[in-house]
Amino acid sequence: MKKSLVLDALSALAHENRLDLVRLLVGAGPQGMAQGDIARQLEISASRLAFHLSQLEQAGLVAARRESRNVFYAANTQGIGRVLGYVLNDCCRAHPEVTACCQHAQKSDA
Repeated sequence: MKKSLVLDALSALAHENRLDLVRLLVGAGPQGMAQGDIARQLEISASRLAFHLSQLEQAGLVAARRESRNVFYAANTQGIGRVLGYVLNDCCRAHPEVTACCQHAQKSDA
């Protein structure tokens, strides 16, 4: 993955509302959520939400789909995984102390 794309994604995540948005959409699963439902759940105005969704979509962390008059957004889990993988493996060189948090999460999920 190109460093510039990783930096764009990390920059997009470096905002409280966008981080909350990614967390909500990951939890919503592949079907995602309608834009209006997201706005109500996060208590964000429609225009502010549209701005944040645009930032995340441009960074490859969120994907949109239109169904009739509604727009649904879902987390791009592959995109998120590529960014985190780059940070953990390429940047941190898979250092055991850095990746220990991931191993702990996998063991507690089992």
